[in-house]
Amino acid sequence: NSVTSIGQFAFSNSSITSITIPNSVISIGQFAFNHCNNLTSVNIPNSVTSIGQFAFSNSSITSVTIPNSITSISNSMFYGCSSLTSIDIPYNITSIEDAAFYNCSNLSSVYIPYSVTSIGNRAFYGCSNLTSIEFPESITSIGDAAFFNCNSLTTITIPYSIISIGNAAFNGCNNLDSVICLAETAPLVGGGAFYSPSSNRSLTVPFGANGYFANWGNATWQKIYHKIEEGENKTLTNA
Repeated sequence: NSVTSIGQFAFSNSSITSITIPNSVISIGQFAFNHCNNLTSVNIPNSVTSIGQFAFSNSSITSVTIPNSITSISNSMFYGCSSLTSIDIPYNITSIEDAAFYNCSNLSSVYIPYSVTSIGNRAFYGCSNLTSIEFPESITSIGDAAFFNCNSLTTITIPYSIISIGNAAFNGCNNLDSVICLAETAPLVGGGAFYSPSSNRSLTVPFGANGYFANWGNATWQKIYHKIEEGENKTLTNA
């Protein structure tokens, strides 16, 4: 138990099938378990306070529990983990950084705790089996292409706390037919944020909300959805 850190590239491209990380370890370096094709699960102890970029990228892990001692899902931590089916994100996490779950194509559902305030660029890019995502009322920003090509999403609810939605954030989510946005003032929306060839899309916003209808300067929201519903008022606008 004298080991306090797992260094960069420590087990990268190795054939290990399992590992027990001792409670003495406080950090896991970048690319530590990158391309561990036989590693299916890992238990990270509460002693670990930092996990580097790409730490488990392109490995074969199917599930992982992140300890409460971690405050962010680092850049590309689980990049390309196509066997990952579930993830337990603890309540101390404040940010999910860029490409954290990029192309985790078998990840089916994610619960994001109320501590998270931002979701980075391409965080869930290509998670094609993601059927549901629940955004907490702490989220203020969703990054560029954060959910690009998440084709299994059919409906999402964006919380009142949201301030900005990045370029192409939900681009290519071709089955996303319903978005409920609880923000009373329309958040800033990047180009192609909700682009899809679907003609059956709808956006529901609070009754008396501002910015969705009033500011057509760049027709941002008009381009996104063919139908807008203002809460219970059911006011429709055709694009």
